Amino acid sequence: MNCPQLIFFDAVGTLFGVRGSVGDVYGEIARRHGIYVSIEQLNKAFYQSFKAAGSPAFPGRSLSEIPDLEFEWWNKIVEQTFIKLGVLNDFSDFPTFFAELYDHFATADPWILYPDVVPTLEKLRDRHITLGILSNFDSRLYSVLKALDLKDFFSSVTISTEVGAAKPSPQIFKSAIAKHNYPIEQIWHVGDSLEEDFRAAKAAGLRGIWLDRSSKSR
Repeated sequence: MNCPQLIFFDAVGTLFGVRGSVGDVYGEIARRHGIYVSIEQLNKAFYQSFKAAGSPAFPGRSLSEIPDLEFEWWNKIVEQTFIKLGVLNDFSDFPTFFAELYDHFATADPWILYPDVVPTLEKLRDRHITLGILSNFDSRLYSVLKALDLKDFFSSVTISTEVGAAKPSPQIFKSAIAKHNYPIEQIWHVGDSLEEDFRAAKAAGLRGIWLDRSSKSR
């Protein structure tokens, strides 16, 4: 197997994950606003709403518009989550709740860094392998990488909301590759999704590496 010159990494589920569960985080902040719901039901409602939202990408929009579009995209998901639970109207000030929740996910607090990540990145860096991020996250990722002390490992960050295409689309891979000057056969992509990372990377001409964390503690 040829040694890669460039490796892209997915972010959530690959480098770091949600501390506990999305429901735990949402539930904790909701309780600060007087809303008490089942964590199990909250998780179920969130994933249904998230799946229905479609890809986090805004083709044809300018970079200056992206932060507001990201905020509105997530606002609809969270709003639908609490509609499904039948408690949206119980919030005295839902916009304030959502703004607090949204900003919280730009910090280190709701995330847990997987213990194998930093040692792996250090070894790859010591071998002079260039590293990049390729993710369907939004622009809060820049703050999260900095907060988790990961920022300096990566020479590029490519996210779906800025590219206008989300994995598994080949376009986001092309955008990431274009930031570097390496032969495609020497570029790998590592991620936790069989479809969006492994298969999508292979379809885009990269070597795909599937990191299955499903049986590991998060």
